[in-house]
Amino acid sequence: RKFGRICIPHLMLVIIAGQAMVYLANLLNPDILLLSRFSLNWAAVMHGEVWRLLTFIFVPTSGGFILWFALTTLFYYYIGNALENQWGSTRFTVFYGVGVLLNIFTGMVTYWISGAFLETASMYYVNMSMFFAFATLYPDMRVLLYGILPLKVKWLAWVDAALFAFDIGHYFMNGNWVQGMVPIVAILNYFIFFWDNFLQLFGRVKYRTSRQTVNFKQATKKAQQQKGYIHKCA
Repeated sequence: RKFGRICIPHLMLVIIAGQAMVYLANLLNPDILLLSRFSLNWAAVMHGEVWRLLTFIFVPTSGGFILWFALTTLFYYYIGNALENQWGSTRFTVFYGVGVLLNIFTGMVTYWISGAFLETASMYYVNMSMFFAFATLYPDMRVLLYGILPLKVKWLAWVDAALFAFDIGHYFMNGNWVQGMVPIVAILNYFIFFWDNFLQLFGRVKYRTSRQTVNFKQATKKAQQQKGYIHKCA
């Protein structure tokens, strides 16, 4: 509400267009190492290459085969566009911007602690938080996995969350706690924006397990037998 004028309409279109141009440029000229020049390398940033604080946004998170890049890129565009239509341009801009700032912060902290840049601090986690937000708002929407298998978004989100937790646990068990904290910090924007949803969920569970909870079916049946009722909730 305070930053109502700070918004970028059609933000995902800008991001996707930038990533497509970087991908095609790197595909046509692989020898110039464009992706490495654009990535968020804090050692390079400390030596004056400050443009990396912005250009890493346009580094594609899915490379390789051009069809796979096109499918994943269009999917993230669809998700981002749906979130912007649901929230408005301002809220979505702030959501995406918080994810970018958290990734920059994560890269900076890991560089200071370990003395080396960790490649995991990329836009991958911003895209993941965006997907989790989409799954929270549209849990029953069906998507075609690999263009073939129809699955609900919430099941894909649970699978991704399980893989996410497995990676974090793997880092911690191997003593690499710095790298294990990277995805946790980088995806905090999802928990920031959906904290009220978690509180409502926990409050609903607490209410359902309360001894004072009224069984609606038994109460209405009893009321119908005794005095009946005038209106019934539909």
